[in-house]
Amino acid sequence: MKSDVLTERIEIPVGDGTTMGGYLARPTAAGPHPGVLVVHELFGVTAHIRDVCERLAGRGYLALAPDFYHRSEPAAELPHDATGRERGFGLLAKLRRDEALADATAALAKLSELGSGRAGACGLSLGGHIAYLAATALPFAAVVAAYPGWLTGTEIGISQPEPTVDLTPGIRGRVLILCGGADHAVGGAEMDAVGAALTAAGVAHEIVSYPGVQHGFMCDRRGTYDPEATADAWSRIDALLDAELAS
Repeated sequence: MKSDVLTERIEIPVGDGTTMGGYLARPTAAGPHPGVLVVHELFGVTAHIRDVCERLAGRGYLALAPDFYHRSEPAAELPHDATGRERGFGLLAKLRRDEALADATAALAKLSELGSGRAGACGLSLGGHIAYLAATALPFAAVVAAYPGWLTGTEIGISQPEPTVDLTPGIRGRVLILCGGADHAVGGAEMDAVGAALTAAGVAHEIVSYPGVQHGFMCDRRGTYDPEATADAWSRIDALLDAELAS
């Protein structure tokens, strides 16, 4: 943890009567600070997600990573391997769209309560999907979706009844999508469809594809980690958040 960052685990009441855990990182400097909702991968609020929160806090943001698995397995933190993926898919299968939106709404309210004004969302993999989904219903000024899956289909509960991409007209902020050109889970045709939907809805956006780079390239706990693509991705994330939230 950086010396200029404070971290804590907090509890967040959700509108459906449940209570959701979350990892909060904030600057030590006096605020107010803009907020960023950090949405976890399939593996839960892992050390990697906590690192993301702390990096954002080091740049002056209130960064909150809620536990979207809190209804089925609170505080789940799965390994970045085949076993973790299998368990993660089991937890994902239990998550419904209305639940994910309720959780995102509660997290945004908590950021506001903590003094953030403008807020953004930053999600990785599954989290990229949830961040995109949340932006269709909530006033995020900036949205980062790194290698987001299932946006154009209805295979999982959070993409039902209609594909999440169909909800694109509800997005009010700028969108940055980051993906690998060799991603086995997020194909080029899918990103083309998402880009077309964003354009049709008049949403300011950028889609960046890194040639030869695989899924999960920003996670240094994975074998697919790519430091060069990650460095470029973070430069784009920083520029977006600084432009939309820090002004």
